[in-house]
Amino acid sequence: MRPGGLCAIAVISGLALSGASANDAKAPLTAKALMKNAEGKDVGRVDLVAVDDGVLLKLALKGLPPGGHAFHVHAVGKCEPPFTSAGGHFNPQNKKHGMMAADGHHAGDMPNLDVPSSGELKIEVVNTAVSLDKGAANSLFKPEGTALVIHAVPDDYKSDPAGNAGARIACGVIE
Repeated sequence: MRPGGLCAIAVISGLALSGASANDAKAPLTAKALMKNAEGKDVGRVDLVAVDDGVLLKLALKGLPPGGHAFHVHAVGKCEPPFTSAGGHFNPQNKKHGMMAADGHHAGDMPNLDVPSSGELKIEVVNTAVSLDKGAANSLFKPEGTALVIHAVPDDYKSDPAGNAGARIACGVIE
């Protein structure tokens, strides 16, 4: 794990995930989140794959407003508009919000997304503070579930508890 469990945006091509090769019997753990906006319209999906450092999130989004948007894991697996049902940020270690927090950040804090004018975005993000292992304290598979949320504006990476990220514009339950 990287110091402080920071997230990193990574373009990964041709790398074996979790050190697995085609000959390994055990496939990496996976999950997905189907993203919807407040009107219930499909705005894409996020595929999650366990990697050695945490979880790789592969985003394929469409129909989002151009510009910067906060992107977080939220603590409840519910996506009822206006998505406040998803609760606060996923924070199993009771840290302060913000990737620049001195004592570490919420496990659900991730880099902002920059959606181009087309409204379509394909990007990969690694979150080193979460796990898909159902037995781990930082597992995204907890009894209440977890969700991915995209906010109206960018996260400022410092304001507690939510980074002044504005309204929740898209949500998907991690399954």
